[in-house]
Amino acid sequence: MTELLAPAGDIERLKIALLYGADAVYIGGKDYSLRANAKNFSLEEIEKAIKFAHNLGKRVYVTVNIVFHDQNLKDLDKYLQALKDIDVDAVIVSDIVAVKMAIKTGLDVILSTQASTLNYGAVSFWQSLGVKRFVLGREATREDIIRIKKETNAELECFIHGAMCTSISGKCVLSNYCTGRDSNRGGCAQICRWVFKNCDGFSPDFTLMSKDLNMIDYIEDMINIGVSSFKVEGRMRSVYYIATVIMCYREIIDRINNHTLTDIDKKYYAKVLDRVANRDTTPQFYQAFPGPNESYFQDRLEVSNQDFLGMVLDYDKDKHIVKLEERNYFQKGDIVEFIGPNLEPITYTINKIIDEDGNVVEVARHPQMIVYLEVPEILPKFAMMRMKIIDKNNLL
Repeated sequence: MTELLAPAGDIERLKIALLYGADAVYIGGKDYSLRANAKNFSLEEIEKAIKFAHNLGKRVYVTVNIVFHDQNLKDLDKYLQALKDIDVDAVIVSDIVAVKMAIKTGLDVILSTQASTLNYGAVSFWQSLGVKRFVLGREATREDIIRIKKETNAELECFIHGAMCTSISGKCVLSNYCTGRDSNRGGCAQICRWVFKNCDGFSPDFTLMSKDLNMIDYIEDMINIGVSSFKVEGRMRSVYYIATVIMCYREIIDRINNHTLTDIDKKYYAKVLDRVANRDTTPQFYQAFPGPNESYFQDRLEVSNQDFLGMVLDYDKDKHIVKLEERNYFQKGDIVEFIGPNLEPITYTINKIIDEDGNVVEVARHPQMIVYLEVPEILPKFAMMRMKIIDKNNLL
């Protein structure tokens, strides 16, 4: 079965990802990880995360994928041994010294996309060292993937959703050059998303940024050609983004495996995924080399999403009352829906809002305030309330 692999920047997002359908998560430690601005995990937190995942029959991979300088190698052996001792499922590595050290420690190694692996010769080389799985560069085409699989029979992991790097995966030096923050050591300043001014004073401003990746139309094809793991980008993304994206792809994969995926389903999931993102998406390199329609050059617009309204903290089955932590403004009369693990979306019209003091209020306007709603359907913890944005029946 193909694995659905989710990002997790902290323990809350890890739990959400696994509960909403991910088979595995990838996380970063406090050191050696490429998302320095994420909260990331201490060794103690990694151990707790592993226990939580293993209790669900799921897996945790830890990123150790910076480009190592001499000073970074200090105590790396001890760190890798500690990960081995707490039963991590694999480490994601790109530097050859760290790869050899991890394999010597007895850890399963996944070669990071930072290694820019795009051909079967490179895969064969890393296999000879003992690498088990390969995260192919985002620039890999369908033909590349087929050839690599045919020649090596390797376990392949491919990105299916999320941000793209303007540079070749793992090779960008723009951040270091412009700001002194090394993108290959966890400090990317995302220079490609900056707006640049033309020096002539007349030409319009421009950016270098790629549109985001979305492989919804090619999931079945990727399964058929032998991709082992579908990877979602976004350790810095919100819990709502993680929950929505993972739930959509979980249902897509399951419907493909059950031979029940319809064109209406795909259209619905595509609209949900478009709504949760704040940038346009395309399949990028899979079918053809990207052209002008796969990048932003001018007039980029990123609209902040306010659809996520609240997180379910508890549900009183006797009184049919849900305890909700508010995340965005909502009011009496709003038509919303609840989504959650193993939960078909439930449409609900808000008829009464009760605050923590028992007062009936018309509006919930303060993020993280606790409110209570009368909802007849039983809601699990970690379910989410969002604006009702798409009616699947209207897509027929």
